[in-house]
Amino acid sequence: MPCLFQFRDLNEFNAILKNKTWILTSLPPGKNLIGCTWVFKIKLHLSGAIARHKARLVAQGFSQQPGFDFNETFSPVVKPTTIRIVLSLAVSLGWQITHLDVNNVFLNGELKEDIYMKQSLGFEWGGHLICKLNKAIYGLKQASRAWFFTVHSVLLALGFSQSTADVLQTAEK
Repeated sequence: MPCLFQFRDLNEFNAILKNKTWILTSLPPGKNLIGCTWVFKIKLHLSGAIARHKARLVAQGFSQQPGFDFNETFSPVVKPTTIRIVLSLAVSLGWQITHLDVNNVFLNGELKEDIYMKQSLGFEWGGHLICKLNKAIYGLKQASRAWFFTVHSVLLALGFSQSTADVLQTAEK
């Protein structure tokens, strides 16, 4: 794998490969090709010392075309009232409260649309091939929506139920 620049943190790229985020193919005629870029950030400790170097591959979603590369972008969120009720119940009933953070969260969202993206600078394989995305990546118009439907179906399969106050108001369930 040729690399034009060095990462100190390859977590993002390794997650992309592990999740089979794309397949390499040729661009079909009449399809839109979007670009991508790497966004680099230095994460600091509270003391100001460097905690880690972070790299994220971001699609240039601004070049996506409505009705062609995406249809819906709306991603429902839980209502603040629901959060307050659940937290009130947890406190009054002595429940343990915890949270989780999902690394590379959007790489778990399944895409319904065919999205084609240029290969990332420094990570090109196979000449003139491009990436047909299987999973969402940051920057896509529908990335948060794809993640929502993935986590929604997993939670329902685990036996959770959705609050009737927060029921999804779309045809896709």
